[in-house]
This record gives sequence, C-alpha cells and structure tokens, in this order.
Amino acid sequence: MFATRRATQAAFGALQSRSFSATAANATKVAVLGAAGGIGQPLSLLLKLNPRVSELALYDIKGAPGVAADISHINTKSIVKGYEPGAEGIKECLTGAQIVLIPAGVPRKPGMTRDDLFNTNASIVRDLAKAAADACPDANMLIISNPVNSTVPITAEIFKSKGVYNPKRLFGVTTLDVVRASRFISQLKNTDPANENITVVGGHSGATIVPLLSQAGYSLEGSERDEYVKRVQFGGDEVVQAKGGAGSATLSMAMAGARFAESLLKAAQGQSGVIEPTFVDSPLYKDQGVTYFASNVELGPNGVEKIHPVGNLTDYEQQLLDVCLKDLKGNIEKGQKWAQENPGN
Repeated sequence: MFATRRATQAAFGALQSRSFSATAANATKVAVLGAAGGIGQPLSLLLKLNPRVSELALYDIKGAPGVAADISHINTKSIVKGYEPGAEGIKECLTGAQIVLIPAGVPRKPGMTRDDLFNTNASIVRDLAKAAADACPDANMLIISNPVNSTVPITAEIFKSKGVYNPKRLFGVTTLDVVRASRFISQLKNTDPANENITVVGGHSGATIVPLLSQAGYSLEGSERDEYVKRVQFGGDEVVQAKGGAGSATLSMAMAGARFAESLLKAAQGQSGVIEPTFVDSPLYKDQGVTYFASNVELGPNGVEKIHPVGNLTDYEQQLLDVCLKDLKGNIEKGQKWAQENPGN
C-alpha cells in the first residue's frame, strides 16, 4: 500500500514538477465548484493527492457526489464530500472553505473564442460568486471559468455588492499560459521544461496574453518568434481542434489550477517567497483604465502580498503589451457592466 501511495504521489510530483509537503496541522478545506466537469474532475483528483488539503468539498449541478465517492477511495488522508445541487448544498459545500476554485462553465467549441462563452459563463460565475460571498466571504477565490478577463471583474462586482470584496483574495488563474509558454520554448530550445519559467503578463485570452521571452534570456526572431507567440496566445485553439470539437483544454488546465492552488496553500501556511502569475486587481495600468492585470504576484497568508511590475521589455514585447492593454480594458469593462446590469435574483 505504501509503495502504491508513494508511486501515485511521485507521479503527481513529476506532473507538476513540484513536490507537496505538509502536516495535518496546517491543512485546509478546499471547495471546487463545477467538480463534475471536464476540468473539475481532474482538478479534484489532483487536489485529493495534495496533503495540504484536509477537506475537499465538491459541488456541481449534477454528479458531484459520484466524483467525490470515486476519488474518496484514493489513499490520501483528506476527507472528500460531494454536495447535491441547490441552495443548501452549495452553502454547506462552501461553509468553512479557505480556497474556492471555480472551473464551472461550458467549454469552447471549434471557432469559438473565450469571449463567445461570455453570457452563459457569466451567469454561472455570478451565481456561484453570490453563494461564496454569503457562505465564505474571506476565502481565496480562484476563477478558472472563461473568459477570465471578464469573469474575475464579475466576481469582484458581486462581492462589492455584498460589501465583502477583498482584492487580495480574488485571483484569475492564468497559470496555464505560463505552463504553455515554458513548454513551447523548451521544445524549440531542447531544454528541460521543468527548468523553464517564462513570465507571461496581461490577460488570459488571445492577444491579451503576452509572453516575455527576453526576461528568460531568450531571443527569437522573425517567423519563429511570431509562431511561438501565436501558439502561446492561442494554444487553447490547438486543443479544441485536436479534440474535434468534443472538448477544450481540460487536463492541462486542471494541472495549472492545481499548481496555483498549491502555491496559494504553501503561502497561506507560512512559506515565504511564493510567486505565481495571476490576474488580479492591479495598480500597474490603472492610469490607462486597466483595473485588472496578470503579472507575477507574491502570495502570502493574506492572499496577494506584492504585485510585481512587468519589468524591462523589448520593443516587440512592448507592442504586444500595447495591443493587450487595449483589448483587456474592453474585456474588463464588459464584465463590470454585465454584472451591474444583471444582478440576478
């Protein structure tokens, strides 16, 4: 049994290129909203393998108890429970949660952008955010549901409307952009992707995703550079097309979400110097009307501890950033306007 457990945890450690270590004394309750979906199931599985998690609460409009029963057999210590849909179920799921991950929503199909998903996913995120604002207003909120550039502002507006908004506790999970940027450069340069950590700033869709290769000491030129940037910005389309419209980037997104949750758990439990890219309420470009922005963020017990500036850019990277800021401003304002005009019941 112990050999099996070690093998399982070693496999997960290899997947994330990070090791998990914790004691029961500083573990925590984590809730996943949308746990039976394409991202939610593998995300819940990865969280079950994390010894920092003492209680895993799973919620969805259908199937969460089944997912919970399945992963509860995995031989790690965390307690897992799935909750039935409805007001009472989600309230019980969220009560006492320190971290809430929201991967709920509909996936992209061929030809769809993240923005095409807006109306459906906006309603889903709004309703889940309202439940979290009521049941666990001090929890760290990790938004995965696309379009993140708009769903994070929607969540903020909901929390503001209830008087419980804390900008240090709200995160848009953009980790997959860094994972892709690091993996793709390793393929070009024949390096170990585990040793790559390409800074990616901006937002989490298309041209708002800005990889900063220069800060990792790399310089690509011409078509190779353009193709690399396009692949980082539109990597999700590559997966949608490969799956023939039957799904989107679910497994890699689950890994990225689990990685960010682990970093937040480490920081919350006292580890210093934990830095991850994430889309947050940021001062960096507020003078240009961009109130949320993804950059490297130092995490701590209170959530956001320090927002790092973008740093030095090449002329090409500055051009990418200029396009990003224009698009991002519109995405953010769209989310804010929608939330204000569609408060729900």
